[in-house]
Amino acid sequence: MDREVRTEIPQGASPVLVEVWRGQMVESRHRLSIAVVDPHGGVVHAWGDIEQPIYGRSAIKPLLAIPLVESGAADRFGLSAAEISLATASHNGEPRHVEGVIAWLQRAGLTPDDLECGAHWPYHEPSLHAMVQAGIKPNRAHNNCSGKHAGFLTTAVHLGEPTKGYVQYEHAVQQRLLGILEQMAACELGDAPRGIDGCGIPVIAMPLGNTAFAFAQMADPHHLPPQRALACERILAAMMAEPFMVAGTGRYCTQLMQAIPGKAAVKTGAEGVYCAAVPSLGLGICIKAEDGAGRAAEVALGQVLRHLGIITDDEAAKHPELLTPEIRNWAGTLTGHLKPSAELAF
Repeated sequence: MDREVRTEIPQGASPVLVEVWRGQMVESRHRLSIAVVDPHGGVVHAWGDIEQPIYGRSAIKPLLAIPLVESGAADRFGLSAAEISLATASHNGEPRHVEGVIAWLQRAGLTPDDLECGAHWPYHEPSLHAMVQAGIKPNRAHNNCSGKHAGFLTTAVHLGEPTKGYVQYEHAVQQRLLGILEQMAACELGDAPRGIDGCGIPVIAMPLGNTAFAFAQMADPHHLPPQRALACERILAAMMAEPFMVAGTGRYCTQLMQAIPGKAAVKTGAEGVYCAAVPSLGLGICIKAEDGAGRAAEVALGQVLRHLGIITDDEAAKHPELLTPEIRNWAGTLTGHLKPSAELAF
């Protein structure tokens, strides 16, 4: 899988894989690229251009949590499975998420003010409304990425590194993460395109197929160094054991992992990215919607997991919203649905 990272995405390279139906016709079409890769770098399934560079955004947070566990920081500060799961999260800002981050930071001698991710209102509307009614303003722990940032800070404290400026590309925290991405994805990233993520950290472009390979290595880490392998196993186990902490109420990541307990660790990212690790099969999955539509990436992920047998017939029947979600208007009337196109059908 070792290769240099391209800087251009071929136009029109992604096939239409998800359709939006209203009445008797397709109203919208989403183009996606998908890679399903094994831990040896073999491509099991592919659609579109899997060598295109993508920003993994929040979908690669499980990879970014590796130093927290591998370094011994998680053990030093007694992190629970829920807190390790929170380190991979794009959470709703519900009370359990926010309180969990604050309590974790306190054990490391830190506060929300040490987070460099900025503050925003909770995604979870009931939590937002409760705060407004109580006259409470959000702090940085409400940021959906606060668990990831708490992991960065905790690792820095454990290793005796400065906590200020940990989001900067040159900081030891980010350089360590760059090395882990290169190792797990098997590609040189020194000259790869990079930008700034929504939470302020550097975001590095990696080929879509290599990103899937990184998750395959997490899914089947037996060939990795022992500490790295244990860290990967622990992170995935935490996500699957505590799916609420990964996202929260009404979110696809949480709902899917709750519907198929222990079978896959899945993580969404901005701009239509989704990644997954399937431990029982040793497979990694990476999905990118060309138009950045998260709804399309969700449908595609559900279909891929269905084909792989991770979502069974019974589970599919019980949770149709994970495979062909309905579209309803404000009156609750069914107006349409999303479904995989014939090209994604197996």
